[in-house]
Amino acid sequence: MTNRQKLLFMVKELHKRCFGKTLQYLEKQSINKITQIKSALFGVAVGDALGVPVEFNSRQTIAQNPVTDMIGYGTYHLPAGTWSDDSSLAFCLAEALTQKFDVNTIGHNFVKWYQENFWTPRGSVFDIGITTRQAISRLAQGERPDLAGSFDESSNGNGSLMRILPLLFYIQDKPINERYEITKKVSSITHGHIRSVIACFYYLEFAKQILLGKNKFEIYTDLQTEITKYLTSLSINPIEIAIFNRLLKNDIHELHEDKIQCSGYVLHTLEASIWCLLTTDSFEEAVLQAVNLGGDTDTTGAVTGGLAGLLYGFNSIPKKWLQKIARYDDIDNLAERVADKIACL
Repeated sequence: MTNRQKLLFMVKELHKRCFGKTLQYLEKQSINKITQIKSALFGVAVGDALGVPVEFNSRQTIAQNPVTDMIGYGTYHLPAGTWSDDSSLAFCLAEALTQKFDVNTIGHNFVKWYQENFWTPRGSVFDIGITTRQAISRLAQGERPDLAGSFDESSNGNGSLMRILPLLFYIQDKPINERYEITKKVSSITHGHIRSVIACFYYLEFAKQILLGKNKFEIYTDLQTEITKYLTSLSINPIEIAIFNRLLKNDIHELHEDKIQCSGYVLHTLEASIWCLLTTDSFEEAVLQAVNLGGDTDTTGAVTGGLAGLLYGFNSIPKKWLQKIARYDDIDNLAERVADKIACL
């Protein structure tokens, strides 16, 4: 073999080794991303489905027969594994993220869900909040998506918080200013008041730090400084920031369950989900605790389930629950399509 041939052989071998490692790395990253997205989407759906049968039941009523497994029927008389508008709208958002990011596409998907049963678990819409319904009606009439949601203080239900999690995978690597502005636009499709926006922003920032591998208590402490500092820099009304003081200044996990509310109010849902995450040690414990708080059980379950799915991983979600989830294969496929799109950004 001549020196030239030896050199060419060495170059080819080096290229094979380096390129092979790059492919292995990219493949591993792709698998990790798909798993993360599945953890979020199925976390939301499972928490939601656990809560659907007991929605609107009081904490005292549920305490007489606590939820310990995924059951069916109950409030809406639907089979086990049926998720509500919480997951439907989260999946509509995720579906939009398989294309070029556009709030018009997200808004269109919401209208399609309400009018054409798009991304419903069993072919029909059976639950929708007043503020969300009004916003979707405005969207259907041609209103700009970022102006469709109500900006009234009385319209601070949990309708944007419950479906915001898929946005994490689009904004996670962007600067904080972009993360906030995009979150604001997506929340405002249904809920435009600053309180709902802050709740969604806090939730996504918590989820973002979970993806970085941080301890949940470390995240909680870090966000007390980071969120407060950032919101203050935006000159947001201090009264609105102070509304979040149980999260931003206190140790909410030290509160007794009696101090945790679980209505449809966005602040109650956010506080309850963080409290459930911080006071339990597994996905199963977190979502069951959320649902057993009573009240808006499907949403508290969904919001808690999304974070718990990310924190503990897809394999932590009980298989017996996943096997009951409506449209499992469709959700699995959606996660893969979102991951494929994110990889191209």
